[in-house]
Amino acid sequence: MENVQWKVEGMDCSSCALTIHKYLEKQGMKNVKVNSVSGDVSFEMNGGAATPKLVKGLSDLGYQVANQQQVTEKKKPFFSTHLHRFLFCLPFALVFVLHMIAGLHIHFLENPWLQLGLTIPVYLVGMDFFGRSAWKSLRNGLPNMNVLVALGSSAAFVYSLYGTLTGQAENFMFYETSVTIITLVFLGNYLEDASIQSTQRELRKLVKSQKVMANMIAFDDKHQEQIFPVENTQLRVGDLILIRSGEQVPIDSKILWGDAHINEAIVTGESLPVHKYAKDKLIGGSVITDGTIKAQVTAVGDDTVLAGIINMVKQAQGEKPPVQQLADKISAIFVPLVIGIAVVALGVNWILMKEFTPALMRSIAVLVIACPCAMGLATPAAIAVGLGRAAKNGILFRNATSLEMFKNITQVVFDKTGTLTTGKFIVSGFRFLVDDDSEFKKIAYSLEKYSNHPIAKSITDEWKTNDEIRWNKIEEIKGLGMKASDKEGNEYWAGSFNVAKEFTKEDNHNIYIVKNNQLLGWIDVKDEIRPEAKSVIDYLHRKNIKTILLSGDRRAKCEALAAQLNIDEVIAEQTPEQKLQKIADLNAATPTAMVGDGINDAPALAKATIGISMSEASQVAVQSAQVVLMSQGLKKLPMALGLGKATYVTIKQNLFWAFAYNIVAIPVAAFGFLTPTFGALVMGLSDVVLAINSVRLFVKKVE
Repeated sequence: MENVQWKVEGMDCSSCALTIHKYLEKQGMKNVKVNSVSGDVSFEMNGGAATPKLVKGLSDLGYQVANQQQVTEKKKPFFSTHLHRFLFCLPFALVFVLHMIAGLHIHFLENPWLQLGLTIPVYLVGMDFFGRSAWKSLRNGLPNMNVLVALGSSAAFVYSLYGTLTGQAENFMFYETSVTIITLVFLGNYLEDASIQSTQRELRKLVKSQKVMANMIAFDDKHQEQIFPVENTQLRVGDLILIRSGEQVPIDSKILWGDAHINEAIVTGESLPVHKYAKDKLIGGSVITDGTIKAQVTAVGDDTVLAGIINMVKQAQGEKPPVQQLADKISAIFVPLVIGIAVVALGVNWILMKEFTPALMRSIAVLVIACPCAMGLATPAAIAVGLGRAAKNGILFRNATSLEMFKNITQVVFDKTGTLTTGKFIVSGFRFLVDDDSEFKKIAYSLEKYSNHPIAKSITDEWKTNDEIRWNKIEEIKGLGMKASDKEGNEYWAGSFNVAKEFTKEDNHNIYIVKNNQLLGWIDVKDEIRPEAKSVIDYLHRKNIKTILLSGDRRAKCEALAAQLNIDEVIAEQTPEQKLQKIADLNAATPTAMVGDGINDAPALAKATIGISMSEASQVAVQSAQVVLMSQGLKKLPMALGLGKATYVTIKQNLFWAFAYNIVAIPVAAFGFLTPTFGALVMGLSDVVLAINSVRLFVKKVE
């Protein structure tokens, strides 16, 4: 199954996105996601139509796939943007406006043939865009809003042309209606494009930071070090680079020499520099605030952290949360419905007023004031801003649904080790029941070396030795610990109290070492509570969100931690399977978020309403979570919760405005209280209002 990602140009509204979505599904593509705001289109290709056929098909629909010119070989039109079209039409429209303003009547402009001559250029440009788009959408059975604009402007033009050709111009002069409709809709489309682009600004900042210059280290024939400036796109894994104070880290790498303070705000949202040393990893896009280092490139292209973040945000923006489904259903039938209302308005007004001209103007007003774009834009604009602000602050959402689902969360479940605590342990004490401590340490190191658990890493860091035991077989048993056998057949365990409960009643130690069903000793480690944990728990309580500690650790330790942090409920001594069942039970009662970081948390993270992981967590935990907190610790959890709820409120506001606008505006136009010209202006501005309301999310307080 090949995953394809395209940038498609020419999308003007959600109707365009729906057209592209339906076309790709019809061609056999799976998991189609279309983002009308950014133009990103992704889908999975498994057989079906070939890429050139898909590109040509989209081209026939009026859309262009970026970087596929070699396939389509289609020239770019002279009027390539809404701004170009608006600026071309504006002088003609101003002539008509000045003519209509009281006191500025220009008598020679009352000549119908001159007005026809001034209208034709505008009408041709308008129909080249609106008419072409309308025809293609009708041909594919998915009429878009350009159908309404084309019908409205064409009705006024044809009606005026009929009067001119039949010598009845004084009763049929509505050329200005056609010209101003086309001009003002182009203005509205331009303003809409400009305001929507502002919703993408945070994502564009990330994209822009991807291409920078790097100082590549190479060696001449005398093995002398040489520095060559190259673009980071030319770097390959294994290349050596020099990064000086004040420079941007050009690409993901690992420090080989030196130490430096690194500002990782572009990824984590944290402006406080982090001190990093040899062997520490650097994220491309971060900035060296102090120090000079030499590093080795560890990832390039789409494998870098920044590229992964950008790709994740784009995919999430292309998804539709549940709240968008109603708007999509209405948008799909909106254009035919408006045409029907316009026809009814024409007939009823003609009958009541007994005059065709004013009845036609009211019908045209209905066509041009209706705005299906507003309904389609309501959710994508808010989602784009919400995800962009989240990414800027080091919060990554894998999908738009999880952003919306935060509104329902009533309880948050926390893992203990590495989540509420730092996960950075030190050995605080140990006791051995063998001849000497060196043998005990060797056994413990040899077992824990193969575990990724934070406690195991703390032991191996302190007790590292070259004289380790070579195991015949070793495996990690989830919920218990490490089990191994040597070449002589001896069986060893390093694990929790569960592996030693038959040999001792002391259950207050962290790691027990067992050989052939004989207790060799135990190890105690000390872990620190994350400094922000208490404030995060207090925040959740202020929001009436219940807190639960779910851990595989001993009950006494869990209850002591819960008492310090004021956590509501403790569920201790749980295996991964039991954790999964507990999360399932909690979810069944009320929507639940789970915060974890270890391999044993992965199933529970996937099962929770929203799974939340931290960036330093195990890869399995990160992949299982719907939300990843990139900055170290829990400090971004309140913002994630607040941003999710604020985004949902913005979506509801946008949808209310979109529906209320059309519910009010269409009857007002049908009863003659709005001219077609004013209707065209208000229609264009309606989308701008939604985009501006969405952009407010960038600065709105969300915690």
